[in-house]
Amino acid sequence: MAISKKDLQALKKEITALDRKMGKLIKEFDKSKKANVKKKVTAKTVKAKTIRKAPVKKVPAKKKTTKLTAIDQVLKILRGRKKGVDAATLMKKTGFDNKKIQNILHRTYKMGKIKRVGKGVYVGA
Repeated sequence: MAISKKDLQALKKEITALDRKMGKLIKEFDKSKKANVKKKVTAKTVKAKTIRKAPVKKVPAKKKTTKLTAIDQVLKILRGRKKGVDAATLMKKTGFDNKKIQNILHRTYKMGKIKRVGKGVYVGA
């Protein structure tokens, strides 16, 4: 395939036309870029009005009542009785069921916080 002089001249014309179009597009792009850049707006300073607030009365903080744990409740009852307390009495005083009372008694006995006085009767150590 041979390329003629005529084909090369036609190709040259197309390239120069594309070059002109590219030049125009670049100019338009630069103009739009400049239009997007806005002038800086300076804000006027306004004097702030001073507002007087009413004095805040200091209210004493409420004391937080810490809730006793189940073990603490049982130990409190046990330490208050010198002769000892059985599981049934602990159930009535605390409102816990039998299994919970038995678990607490067993755990506190193993920790050494209570002692057995008789069968089923415990005293705070």
